[in-house]
Formats: sequence, C-alpha cells, structure tokens
Amino acid sequence: MYLCIVFADMTELADINDNSNRLLQGIETLIEQTGRQVAVYLNTTISRLYWAIGNYIVSEMQYETYSGYGKQILATLSRTLTEKFGKGYTYSGLNRMIKVAVAYSKEMFATLSQTLSWSHFIELISIEDSAKRLFYQQMSIVENWSVRTLREKQDTMLFERTAIAAKPEDEIMKTLQMTSKNNINPDLVFKSSYILNFFGLTGYYSEKDLEDAILHNLEQFIMELGKDFAFVERQKRIPIDGVDYSLDLLFFHRKLNRLVAIDLKLGKFQPKYKGQMELYLKYLKINDKQSHEDTPIGLLLCSEGHTEHIEYMMLDDQNIKVAQYLTVLPNKQWFVDKLSKSIAIAHENAKELTPSS
Repeated sequence: MYLCIVFADMTELADINDNSNRLLQGIETLIEQTGRQVAVYLNTTISRLYWAIGNYIVSEMQYETYSGYGKQILATLSRTLTEKFGKGYTYSGLNRMIKVAVAYSKEMFATLSQTLSWSHFIELISIEDSAKRLFYQQMSIVENWSVRTLREKQDTMLFERTAIAAKPEDEIMKTLQMTSKNNINPDLVFKSSYILNFFGLTGYYSEKDLEDAILHNLEQFIMELGKDFAFVERQKRIPIDGVDYSLDLLFFHRKLNRLVAIDLKLGKFQPKYKGQMELYLKYLKINDKQSHEDTPIGLLLCSEGHTEHIEYMMLDDQNIKVAQYLTVLPNKQWFVDKLSKSIAIAHENAKELTPSS
C-alpha cells in the first residue's frame, strides 16, 4: 500500500514537472517574440527620431547648416545634447541625422525605416551616386542584408559588377524603383564578373578542374552567384537527334522562378557559345521547365573578358548572360575601368539604334 502511494506521488510530481516545463517553454516563446517586436519598434522609433532631429535642424538653420557659423552652432548644440541625453548626439551623429533627412523625404523614410535600421541609413548616405545608393538600398531590403553584409557587398564592388550598372541611369532608377521581394529583374541578379578566388586555381587548369572546384566549394560559389540560387544538377545530359550534349551546371533561382543553365568556358567569349546556349535553353524549356516556371535563362562564364563582342551582340537583351570569372581578386580600379568601357559601348550601341532626325 505504501509503495503504491509513493508511486502515485512520483507520477503526479512527474506530471506537474512536465506541465510546468511545457508552460515554461510556451511563455519563453511569447517573451522572446515580444522582445523581438519591442526591439524592432524601438529601433524604428529611434530612427524616426533621428530623422526628425536632422530635418528640424535643416528647417531651422536652412542655408546656414553647412556654413562655418552653422558648424559652430552644431558643435555647441552637440555638446549640450550629449551632456543631457548621451553619446548618440555627438557632432558627427548630428551631421549624419542631417544627411539622412536631406537624402530621404519623411514619407520615404517612414516606409524604409520599417525594414532598414539607422545603421543601414548611415551606410547608404555615404554613397554619393544616387543610382548606386538606390541599388544597395533596394537589395538590402530584397535580400534582407545586415549592415555587415551591406558593407561587404560594397567592398566587393557588387553594383559595378551587376549587369544593370552599364544601363542608362534613368533605366537603372526605373528598374530599381519597381524592385521588391516579389519582383526582381534578372539584371540585378546576374553580374558581369564573378570572383572565384576561393578556388585556389592558379596557372593552367581545365574546364573539368574548374567544375570540380565549383562542386567542392559549392556553398561559396552559390554565395558569389547570389541569394536564392539552388543547385540542381551537374553535367546535365541533353540528347538531341542522337547526339548527347552536356550542360556543365544547372541551377534554379527561386525569386526569378526559372532554371539557370551555366556553361563554363576557358578563354574569351566566342559567338559560337551563344548558339550552343540557345540550344540548351530550348531543350530545357520543352523538357524540364515546369508549368508554373518562367523561361530558362543561361549564363556563360568565361575566364577572360571580351566586352566588345558581348556588347555588340547585345546579349543582355536576351535570355543569355555572359560574364567573366576571376580566380584572383583584382583591385577596385579594375572593376571601375571595366564598367566604364561597358557603359561607353552601350552608349555607342544606343546611338546607332536611335533613328536620325
């Protein structure tokens, strides 16, 4: 009898502990969720406060804001505010508030601050070119970049390497303004050059060596391709009229909702590669494309740049993209010079296509 009572007490205690732990886990989840919501709310509220302070200073001081006299007023103001409210109101901090308020209207800032932190805005206002700033702003939202990622993308010259960078500025701005998590242009996804310096390939290597290096470093390769790429197949068999062709790599892009065929080439781009890729894409469209997917798109990765061939054939207007891959990271000026050349050729093409009056 005594053993039965002890056993019953132990069973009841175990049930109490189990129920207590279950309730504890549920309450912890609620507290954590609320904590995250409060953190987001506080960050948004503080960001809007900083914008309001910057806007108020500009409205009150107007043309004096950037004068020597205005700088003295700002320095005195920052010391007083710092004494009363802490280090967030330093001279440099107030200047950042002013710059953000000048760069973003109240309505625009209210919308963006729901997604971007104040630290994002500080990084963005350091970019003088408006098209480039809009690019990094939109991509930060679409791909949910942290501030650290935003800095890394700038360091690797992502904008200069993106296919859209060579377009006319009005076209860039229009495309970026229409960009959202549910609507992204392929020219924002594909780059004109890819940095593959993590492969460790030096000297002579074959296409197979390159393909092997990609598969051995698949995670890093996908990170360089960009977010939302998913690996599908290697050496995709494409049988046509009794002839077996092989596509080097097949990926799928979730946001573009389409298959991405990648062919690796040693040396410079050659016009015959275009015909080969067109064949692959037509096969994929007929045999592999699902009913809910968009038309497959191709990427030719060449080890050497051949900008004029690519631009004159106007491949960017089709579902075939051509890019150079780099196994050694060049300096930033290399990317700037490459982009300048692409822009010059694009402008020349545009002039030729414009009817003379």
